Amino acid sequence: MARKNPFANVMSDTPTDSNRAVLDYTIRGASKSILNSIDEMAARADKLLEGETVIELDPDLVDASFVRDRIEEDQQEFNDLLSAIRERGQDSPILVRPHPKDSERYMVVFGHRRLRAARALGRNVRAVVKDLKDSDHLVAQGQENSARANLSFFEKAMFASEIARLHFDGDNAIILSALSVDRATLSKMLAVASMPRELLDAVGAAKGIGRDRWYELKTLLERPSNLERARAFLGTEEFNTKTGDDRFNVLLTHIKESGRSVPSKQVRASKWMSDDKSVAADLRSDGRTFTLALKAKDAVGFGDFLSESLTDLYKAYRGRNVQQGE
Repeated sequence: MARKNPFANVMSDTPTDSNRAVLDYTIRGASKSILNSIDEMAARADKLLEGETVIELDPDLVDASFVRDRIEEDQQEFNDLLSAIRERGQDSPILVRPHPKDSERYMVVFGHRRLRAARALGRNVRAVVKDLKDSDHLVAQGQENSARANLSFFEKAMFASEIARLHFDGDNAIILSALSVDRATLSKMLAVASMPRELLDAVGAAKGIGRDRWYELKTLLERPSNLERARAFLGTEEFNTKTGDDRFNVLLTHIKESGRSVPSKQVRASKWMSDDKSVAADLRSDGRTFTLALKAKDAVGFGDFLSESLTDLYKAYRGRNVQQGE
């Protein structure tokens, strides 16, 4: 199929007045264009489609974005979308770009679920095509999904990590603009995403778990003993029978309770009494300490005698050990 892009390049180096507002971070720097609200993010994503010609594409000619933003697909949400498109058609077009490595194909910027639905229904997908650079692609994808896709904190953290891994810029400006977060939140996102991959994959998106609880888990796992406990717990039935948020919750609870539990010391206790019953002693040992408490009328005098005799008693003890070969 011969392909011709019928749209102006709104991301060109010399933008027109009508498209200059769209992703203006390319001109003034992403750190100055961080969005203030989900509504504004949605409005910016809408501007990428506003007034553009919508065409129909064969879904088999469209590839996924080069950065994944969704870890888990909510099957019920997708089924609802599928039913709606089957009954009413596709209300909103998806945004695609010419594939950077294949002139006969396209790449999704946003609208992955609508593309999947069209493919499942055997229909063409309604789309707007724009020639975007990778950096523009990421900002548009991030802003659209942050506004509409109900991504969890974890999914946004993994998206941020993927962008950081691609080394688009030195100060993470593109991530800040794409996800509309401040640097403190981004720092926590990247910290969470740096946790061991087998643990992150096992827990999954955890849609209802927010930033603070993920960061709490990250902080706990910085202790090697906690990380070892977490890895061992992943293979248990208690963990694997859980799904969604419950997996996160049971793992966090396990780590916190394991950290608080201290192995109980085995205490040995005994009593001693002199033949004339004038002095008694309570003896206690927990494996590390030994306590002797004297009672009765001669307790003070006998205690003083023991104190004065400790050196000789210890020498006698050591001498006995040598004789016994200890």
